[in-house]
Amino acid sequence: MSEFIHPNLTQPQRRGLMFVLSSPSGAGKTTMSRKLLEDDDHITLSVSATTRAPRAGEIDGRDYHFVDNARFDAMVANGELLEWAHVFGNRYGTPRAAVEATLHAGRDVLFDIDWQGTQQLQQTEAGGDLVRVFILPPNMAELERRLRSRATDSEDVVAGRMARAATEISHWGEYDYILVNDDAAQCLAEIRAILAAERLRRFRQLGLAAFVRDMLGVAG
Repeated sequence: MSEFIHPNLTQPQRRGLMFVLSSPSGAGKTTMSRKLLEDDDHITLSVSATTRAPRAGEIDGRDYHFVDNARFDAMVANGELLEWAHVFGNRYGTPRAAVEATLHAGRDVLFDIDWQGTQQLQQTEAGGDLVRVFILPPNMAELERRLRSRATDSEDVVAGRMARAATEISHWGEYDYILVNDDAAQCLAEIRAILAAERLRRFRQLGLAAFVRDMLGVAG
């Protein structure tokens, strides 16, 4: 996806936005995130810090920043995280410095986080940059079918994820956009449409006022 850049506008053309995708486990947020990143060069994934152990194939710094509990405690105490939460017995958090640098450079940051993290992001000084999208499954039976089709989780884990899903879904009203992932291609198209529209919001086009003044020949 390309963006029109007018030579008279001051760089960067806009401040980046924080684009959140949330859903209960199995509803599709991770799949949607990966596809969006594959197709859009103007958005970067926020790499979370976590206390959980790496899974097979995961690389430190690419998939997560894997840290021990002492380091995570220090990051919280020093204000190095924009948000953090307990999820399935481990802690996850968003490192502040990388996100803020990306936003100031005019690039967007994609967050694959839950409602707890989203609430915390809304309360930060960058809350005005936040765009919140919640992805729902078509129904709970389909959500359970998707979880079981992974064949990677025990019965207890699946039951725990289903129980947590009800709590997560109850927070749908805190989001700006609600999508139902019944058809993956359609859901992805809707996500792209939301991102395109949010990028064009007037307040995000930093050089627009000067551009219009020049167009009309009006002195600054």
